[in-house]
Amino acid sequence: MTSKTAQILLMAGVIALGACMKESGDTKGSNAAAADTNTTAAATANDPVASAESAAPAAIAHAASIVTVDAKGAMSELRKGTNGWTCMPDAPDTPGPDPMCFDQNAGQWVQAWVGHKPPPANVVGLMYMLEGGTDASNTDPYAKQPTASNDWVKTGPHIMVVGSKEILAGHPSGGKPDTSVPYVMWAGTPYAHLMVPVKTGT
Repeated sequence: MTSKTAQILLMAGVIALGACMKESGDTKGSNAAAADTNTTAAATANDPVASAESAAPAAIAHAASIVTVDAKGAMSELRKGTNGWTCMPDAPDTPGPDPMCFDQNAGQWVQAWVGHKPPPANVVGLMYMLEGGTDASNTDPYAKQPTASNDWVKTGPHIMVVGSKEILAGHPSGGKPDTSVPYVMWAGTPYAHLMVPVKTGT
């Protein structure tokens, strides 16, 4: 393992631990927690800013830029941020919630993915999807709905490490990976990246 890879893994681990603190809620009963979840889901469904902010810890999301992406891949800024992070709300044309937040390096990867262009080489970035991806194809970067052949998988809350081929080595990939452990999504494409599941709340 190279020192660079070790540093990336360490950073991912630290972020995963931080993600666990997104919503502590340990003083509430299970009924109150369920009510909070339903209220949050209803609020974010109609509010793109709230939806976008739900993807990352509040310390990041509240100061991030908020953008939306149209059908042609053009981004529109809803709010200018101050911390170098960018968040996007849930895409309504996919089956489950998939808001995301990403740092500046990952932003270059996202722009390349949205624009169907090669991502920059050796630009490692981090992304949060603490609402989960819920549903996605593990082999087709542009699938919107499940089909019999596009390897649809269920993904819970996770972070993503993008832009590093080295970090993918040794992790499972393929059409039907175990999504409860770190795995490679979109292997064999320019957008292959490491998915790291995290637990939020208590």
